[in-house]
Amino acid sequence: MSRNATINRTTKETDIMLSLEIDGTGESKIETGIGFFNHMLEGFAKHGFFDLSLSVKGDLAVDGHHTVEDTGIVLGNAIKEAIGDKKGITRYGSCILPMDDALCLCALDLCGRPYFNFECDFTAERVGYLETELIREFFYAISYSAGMNLHIKMLSGINNHHMIEAMFKAFAKALDMATTKDPRITEVLSTKGSL
Repeated sequence: MSRNATINRTTKETDIMLSLEIDGTGESKIETGIGFFNHMLEGFAKHGFFDLSLSVKGDLAVDGHHTVEDTGIVLGNAIKEAIGDKKGITRYGSCILPMDDALCLCALDLCGRPYFNFECDFTAERVGYLETELIREFFYAISYSAGMNLHIKMLSGINNHHMIEAMFKAFAKALDMATTKDPRITEVLSTKGSL
C-alpha cells in the first residue's frame, strides 16, 4: 500500500503544491524561490529516500519567513497524512550526522503529540538567501503540523552551511527510520493501542 500525500495550500502570503511519497527513492523536484532552501530540501529527499515534489510561490519581496514556515506546515501535514494510522511503523527515529565540522543530533517520535526542542547558535544571519533564524521556524512548523516530538541539537559546528545541511540530513535519516515498517509490529507501537 502506497504511503503518499498531495497537499495544496493557498493563503495571501504563499501558494504551495506538495507531493510526498514516503517509500520513494529520493527523487525530488523543488522550487521555493530560495536557492539554498531548495538545496536543503533536495538533500532531505535524497537522504531519507522520500520522493518530493514541491512548488512554492511566496511573498519573497517581504522576506523569506512565510515561504519557509508555510513549507514546514505543508510538509508536516503531508507526513502526517502519508503515514496514516501508523500501524506497523517503528515510530521512533534518531541520527547523529557529521557534515565536516558540524555534528548534529536529531531524534523524533511520531507519537501524535507535538513537542519541539532546538539547540543551535548560528553565527551568520543568512546562508545564501536563506535567513538562518528561519531554520528553527521550519522544523517547528513540521513538528506541530505532523504531531511529532522532534529534538534537534547541534553538538558542534563552525560553518553555518554545514550545520544547516547536517540538520536536514539528520532529520531525513531519523524520519526514514521512524516510518520504516517492521513485520513484528502488527498494530501501533504503543501500550495504549493508539497514537
